[in-house]
Formats: sequence, C-alpha cells, structure tokens
Amino acid sequence: MDQAELTIEQVLRRDIPWETYMSTKLISGTSLQLLRRYDHRSESHRAQLLDDDGPAYVRVFVHVLRDIFKEDTVEYVLALIDEMLAANPKRARLFHDSALADDNTYEPFLRLLRNGNWFVQEKSCKILALIVSVRPKNQNGIVSNGEASNAKKPLTTIDDVLIDLVKWLCEQLKKPSHPNRGVPTAVNCLATLLKEPVVRSSFVQADGVKLLVPLISPASTQQSIQLLYETCLCIWLLSYYEPAIEYLATSRTLPRLIDVVKSSTKEKVVRVVVLTLKNLMSRGTLGAQMVDLQLPQVVQSLKAQAWSDEDLLEALNSLEEGLKDNIKKLSSFEKYKQEVLLGHLDWSPMHKDPIFWRENITSFEENDFQILRVLITILDTSSDPRTLAVACFDLSQFIQYHPAGRIIVTDLKAKERVMKLMNHENAEVTKNALLCIQRLFLGSKYASFLQA
Repeated sequence: MDQAELTIEQVLRRDIPWETYMSTKLISGTSLQLLRRYDHRSESHRAQLLDDDGPAYVRVFVHVLRDIFKEDTVEYVLALIDEMLAANPKRARLFHDSALADDNTYEPFLRLLRNGNWFVQEKSCKILALIVSVRPKNQNGIVSNGEASNAKKPLTTIDDVLIDLVKWLCEQLKKPSHPNRGVPTAVNCLATLLKEPVVRSSFVQADGVKLLVPLISPASTQQSIQLLYETCLCIWLLSYYEPAIEYLATSRTLPRLIDVVKSSTKEKVVRVVVLTLKNLMSRGTLGAQMVDLQLPQVVQSLKAQAWSDEDLLEALNSLEEGLKDNIKKLSSFEKYKQEVLLGHLDWSPMHKDPIFWRENITSFEENDFQILRVLITILDTSSDPRTLAVACFDLSQFIQYHPAGRIIVTDLKAKERVMKLMNHENAEVTKNALLCIQRLFLGSKYASFLQA
C-alpha cells in the first residue's frame, strides 16, 4: 500500500516484535512491560494508563522513535501518539513533564520530518506543532527537555526547533510531499504556530506570506472551506506583525479577502476575515484601499444577515465606523485635490487645520507627489495673489508635517520659485513666501515654532 494513504486504524492493527527489540537492547525490559500493557488495548484502558503513568509512556515512545528506524515501528508509535493526542490534546503537556528533563523530546520528530514517508512526515509535523504550542513559556529559549547532561550534542533551543519547523512548512507550501494533503497539513500547523513571535519572524523572512495569498479564494467543499478558514486564520495572526503587514499591503491580499467575505456563508470564515480587515484598516493606505474596493457596501450587506456570533457583529460595527472615518479623510483630501487641480486656492479651513495635514500627509505621496508638483507649478503660472499666498503656505505645511518634506520640496526645485515671490507686491504673498523659506531652511524640527 502507498504509505501516503495509510490510515491510523490500519497501522494500529500491526503486531510489533517488541521482544526482539528488547533482546537486541533497543528497548529496556521496563519499556517492554509498558508497551505490552498498552498495546492493542481499549481506549478507556489506555486512557487510564496515561492518567496513571503518562510521562513514562511518553518517554518510551520518544526513545523508540530515537533508537529504532524500522519504518513499520516508527509509523506505529507515531500512530499511538497521534491517537493519544486526538483523544485529549491536553496530553501534549506530558512531553514537558519534569521527568523527561534529560530527554530531547523534539529531536526525533524534527528528524522524521526530513527522513520519513508522507505518513511519518504528516504525523511528526502535527505532533510537533501541538507539543511545541503547549510548552511552558518560561524556558528562556532552551527547551526544558533538552539533551542529557552527558550527551555530545548541545541543548536544542526552542527557536531552533521552530525555525526548522517553519522551513519545512514553507517547503510544503512550495512543493508539497503529498499532492492533496501537503498544503492543508502545512497551513493547519501554521495556524497553531503563528501565535509565536519567532515563527512570524522566520515565516516572513522565508517569504512565506506570498505562499499563503493564492490560497485565499472562495471555497465550496468542506475540505476547501477548512483550508480557507485556516489560511485566513494565519493571515489574521500575521496582521498583528508589522513586517508581514508591509507585504499584505502590497500584494493582492485585500481584494482576495473581500472576495471571500462577499461569497462565504460560513460564519467562522466571515468572522476571521472581518477581524483581519479590522486589524489592517488603520495601517498605511489600507483603509483607503478598502473604500476603493467597495468594502463599505459589503459590510452593509453582511450586517443585514442573521449572524449568531456576537464577536462578529461587534467587529462588523467597528469595521463600519473605521471605514466611515476613512471616507471622511478621503473626502477632505479629495476636496483639497480638486481645489489644487483647478488652480484656484482660497483660505478654506483645511489649509490651516493641523488635523487635516497630519491625517492626509501620506496622501501627497500618491502618483509621485502629483498634487505637490501641481502646487509648485501654480507658483509659476498663477497671477492671483490669494492663490499664490495659499500655495506658499501649503508648501510650508508640507515641509512641517512630512518627515522628508524639506528634501522633497528642494528636489522639486520649489525654493527658487518661492524666493522670487518674496519680492511680490502683495504683502500676503511675501509673508507666506517668507514662512515657506524659513521652514525650508529650518526643517521640521524647528518649523513648528514659526507661526503663520
């Protein structure tokens, strides 16, 4: 039979020659006794043994995986562990029991990720992700169950384990070991592990985010819905991590998430996507992009549906409020743009409003500083004193509020044009031209001391 299609039930029907392993000193007499008590017993009997002596059984399982390389036996022990954890995931904590302090419990699973067939790889990955995720968090980077003090190898740090695991998961997303189960297995483990800062960091460094984005697409079958949900869960966890947000902002993530939330009827999928969009909305220009992608209308439609999840309803309300704020910001900058593009400026409130400049300063970067360039052109072409005065003032505001304002305005050759206006016959023009030049020379650090 193809090892990739093996089931837990088929593997657990095997008879493993434990006595032979004891006679060749691969397992001890105590291990043999424990295994014979556990082997082919009912679920309730096994559960009682684990309740009474769980750490001893975990140690036996780990030692077998460490010392025995016969494929049938490795598969069998992985199936025992998988069954044990499936019945009660809290048993993963047994791997961190103080009785195992001299055992490197992670190492066999890490090795099997590279050397096993698909059944072995899948079970090792699943088990490792679970036991790592429930480890005590006060380990200071060293796994509590490291190598024995007389071992030749150094202690395994938890960071080493996580980085190795992430590397394998990224390989599965690129080139799966199994055509149907490689990607779902990797995404499932990532959804558990991306809560860890070191996993987020190494996943982004390995360029893993771009491997997840194509998986965000509407799903119909039960399996594809689960994969979509877990992928969106990964994106939600990454939406708390700044370097990942930078990638999400420049990829097709946003339109894909909105497509999913428009077409999905599965509450858990809608909830995780809405929570992700809520997280991303305040980052850079993502709120403006969401408005452009008609998300306000989508939110209205979602709010009209009967959801039972209170967290989802709360997130939809919060998302709606955030989008309204973005629409306000956009509309105020849109008004400003129209005024500049028409070439006729007046002292409307936004020019002197610090909030307008703080909230919209990055919008000036659009289309290679198009609006700033038009503003500078107005200095050459307009004959209206009010327009020239406001244009000089707006340039001085840009210098004050943009971190690189002085450099950008200088590069665009604005200084010469403003200096010419310092000799203008209109006092309002000369006053604002002078303010602009002062801010240009002083920079933003001191510019705020100059009052208009």
